[in-house]
Amino acid sequence: MNTESRPSNSIATSAVISVSALNSAVAQLLERNIPLTWVSGEISNFTRASSGHWYFTLKDSAAQVRAVMFRGRAQYADFQPREGDKVEVRALVTLYAPRGDYQLSVEAIRRAGVGNLYEAFLRLKAQLTQEGLFDPERKRALPVFPKTIGIVTSPQAAALRDVLTTLRRRVPQIQVILYPTPVQGEGAGAKIAQAIATAAAREECDVLLVCRGGGSIEDLWAFNEEIIARTIANCPMPVIAGIGHETDFTIADFAADIRAATPTAAAELAATPRADWIAGLEQQQHRMQRAMRRQIATQNQTLDWLSRRLLSPAAAINLKRQQLQHCLQTLRYSSGIPLQRSRHALAQLDMRLKSQRPDVHSARTQLNELRHRLQQCQRHALSQQRQQLSALQTQLELLNPQRTLDRGYAIIRDHKGKLLRSTQELHPQSLINIHLANGSAEVGISSVQTSLDQ
Repeated sequence: MNTESRPSNSIATSAVISVSALNSAVAQLLERNIPLTWVSGEISNFTRASSGHWYFTLKDSAAQVRAVMFRGRAQYADFQPREGDKVEVRALVTLYAPRGDYQLSVEAIRRAGVGNLYEAFLRLKAQLTQEGLFDPERKRALPVFPKTIGIVTSPQAAALRDVLTTLRRRVPQIQVILYPTPVQGEGAGAKIAQAIATAAAREECDVLLVCRGGGSIEDLWAFNEEIIARTIANCPMPVIAGIGHETDFTIADFAADIRAATPTAAAELAATPRADWIAGLEQQQHRMQRAMRRQIATQNQTLDWLSRRLLSPAAAINLKRQQLQHCLQTLRYSSGIPLQRSRHALAQLDMRLKSQRPDVHSARTQLNELRHRLQQCQRHALSQQRQQLSALQTQLELLNPQRTLDRGYAIIRDHKGKLLRSTQELHPQSLINIHLANGSAEVGISSVQTSLDQ
C-alpha cells in the first residue's frame, strides 16, 4: 500500500500511541471501509440484558463474530432469536474499544432466507394487486344465517380443534364440512388450492374457512403461492382466511373476502352465536310489545273521543230525515221557479212568432199571378224573337252569293285569289279562276277584247 494514499488521520509508524487511540483508529478504519451490509449466520450465546440490548455470537462452520443489537433497534424486530436460529443481520462492522474486540453493530435482523421470500412475497402481491385481484369491489359479504361452514386445513392441525370448539360453542346447529389438506411442506400450495377448488365445485357450504396455526414465514409460505390466491378469488362462496397469528400476513389473506387475525377469530366471524341472535330477537320482541301497547293505548283514547261525539242511531236518522226534507223543498223551489220562467218566456216568444209570421196564402196567390205574367211575357218575347229571326233569315237569303250564282253569274279571281271586277284587270296569257254555282274552273286567257257595250 502506498503511504501517500493513507488518510490524513492515519497513525505514523514512528509515533507512540495509546491502546485507546489505536482501537479508535481501527474502529474508524473499519466503519469507513466496510459499509452497512447483510451478514448471515447461526445464533449462539444469545443474551438479553436488563437494559434491553441483545448480545450474541453469529457463526458459521468456519468462523464466528460477536454482535450487539441495541434496544432502540431490537424493539422493532418481529421475533426474538433463540440459540441455533439461522438469521440474517444488517450490521455495521466496528470495534469495541474497551476490550479491543471487533464486532457487528446490528441494525436489523430477520430469519435466514426471509429476505428472498419477502421479496418474492412483495413481487407477487404487487402483480396481483395490479390485476385487481385484491380490489374491495370483489369482496363478498358473509351470509347472515349460514347453514353449512366449510373448513380447509389439516386434520392434525391444532387450528382445526380451535375452530371446531369455537363453532360448537357459538353455533352448534350449523353443519361443518372439513376439506382436509396438508398446510405446509412440499406441494402444500397446490394441495390447498385443490381443496378450495373441491369445496367450490361441490357448493356444499355457505362460507369457507381457510385456516392454519402460527409459524415462521417458511411454514406459512404455502399460503403465499399464486395458485391459492387465484383459487380463492374464483371461489363462488365467501372465503375467510385465518392463517397464523395477528402479525402474520399472506397472499391468501389479501385474496380472501375477510382476513381474520387467527383461526379462532375466523370461526367467530363465520357465524354469529345463537345466543346473540336469541338475545337480539328477545330485545326486538320487547320493543314490539312496548310499541303495540303504546298503539293500543292511543287507539283506546281515540275510541273514547269518538264515542263522545257519536249520536244515537235514531237521532242520526231524524237529523238525516230533516236534512232530506230541506233538500227536497230546496229542489222543488229551485226547479219550479225556472220552469215557470221558461213557460212565460216561451209564451212571449210564441206571440212574437205569430205576429211576425208571413201570410202564406196571399203570398202563394201573388206568386201564381207573377208566374202567369212571367210566362206570358216569355211567350210574347219568344214570338217577337222568332219574327225578327225570320226577317233576318229572309234578308240573309237575299244577300246569299250562292243565289246570285244560281241565276247565272260567276265570280272571277286571278291566280293570286284577287277578285276581278273590270276587263282592264284581265291580261293575255294569264290564268283566272271562275267560280260558278256548281263548281269552279281555271281558265287561261289567250287574248282580251273589250266589248263595245261596256
